[in-house]
Amino acid sequence: MMLRANEILHHVQLTSSSLKRILLIPIFLFLILIPLSFIKNSDHQSLPSSSSDMGKTSDLKRTSNEMMRGCDVFSGKWVPNHRGPYYDDRTCHSIIDQQNCIKSGRPDKEYLKWRWRPDECELPLFNAALFMKFVRGKSMAFVGDSVGKNQMESLLCLLNRVSHPEDISLRLTADTRNFRRYFYAKYNFTLTVLWAPHLVTTRDAENTVHSYNSLMNLHLDEPDKAWTNEIKNFDYVIFSAGHWFFRPTMYYEKGHIVGCAGCNMNNITDLTRYYGYKMAFRTAFRTLLNLEGYKGVTILRTFSPSHFENGQWNTGGSCPRTRPFKEGEVKLESYAQEMYLSQVVEFRAAEREARRKGLRFWLMDITELMLMRPDGHPSKYGRSRDLNMTVNDCVHWCVPGPVDTWNEFLLYIMRMDSLRSSSLML
Repeated sequence: MMLRANEILHHVQLTSSSLKRILLIPIFLFLILIPLSFIKNSDHQSLPSSSSDMGKTSDLKRTSNEMMRGCDVFSGKWVPNHRGPYYDDRTCHSIIDQQNCIKSGRPDKEYLKWRWRPDECELPLFNAALFMKFVRGKSMAFVGDSVGKNQMESLLCLLNRVSHPEDISLRLTADTRNFRRYFYAKYNFTLTVLWAPHLVTTRDAENTVHSYNSLMNLHLDEPDKAWTNEIKNFDYVIFSAGHWFFRPTMYYEKGHIVGCAGCNMNNITDLTRYYGYKMAFRTAFRTLLNLEGYKGVTILRTFSPSHFENGQWNTGGSCPRTRPFKEGEVKLESYAQEMYLSQVVEFRAAEREARRKGLRFWLMDITELMLMRPDGHPSKYGRSRDLNMTVNDCVHWCVPGPVDTWNEFLLYIMRMDSLRSSSLML
């Protein structure tokens, strides 16, 4: 892919001009790794591999050294892992029916027996105790659409191994379908999902009835207050959006129409969905860069491709495959590549500005690796949130399933951010 980051951590470098840093880094690693070796690993049930070794100092030291070298964990392949998932619907009771493929009767289980292996290093298993060590006394928000919420629901299940949260959503909002908040009292940690599928302000166009195909007005230079009113004090913010941009939309900037996407109006320039997607992320990133007092870690999770075959969601399409694609078997379609590039170009520009301002931006580059997992969707083994019926869902991901890997990446990024921040203080 043209703009794919070969080293997501390319900006973390140890220069020969700083002998002091070089000498202090082994000391720093020793100081952070020794306490980690005493964390009791509670992740022994049905794990993808030997999680009992996760707390060993040698393994943690090896992983930390790989992090300091800046290994690209997003370049690799899916490999068989016959030990299965971290959890299932018996050990995690918060899985929603829409993504609960096991409960809904999916007969095959092979989609649960694969794990991502980077080419040049190791992606550590998810360690719930270690995750809670990083977030103690902090807060985390998933901002975006229902695929972002999909990841948050996976995280809830992964964290069940060490703690069960209190659902405090009703204390803060009446819309508990789209805005959820969980509090882990033992760790003083708050986990939130903020519904903002376009990231910017949206309104139904006049004289239209809201539906999946109705015309929407997008104010591309106005961030959605659903997240901007909340975000200032969050310690970790994970942005994601995508599939809502395929609806017909009218684009506004400074209160005036500048074009549209799929509106089919002769007097309006069709700027394509990619323009709106690019500008929405530009506005979101600039909002955080200019938000007074914001000190959080910002993470962009890149576009998650769908896998419909023989039609779309409303024209009979489905995703019946039961195994990952083999290497070279599939290529990213042009629309998905354009969505990806639109995000990454804006992210890289924001990342440069963030470094100048002392803010931390990270990329969770999942697009290509999730392209290889057509087997990981609910397909017909999930239920619609809106209708009491099954639907062919090839956008969201089964829980448990490949989406759990995103949270392995999340913890990896959190560890890398901690290492980088500490090294810069030396």
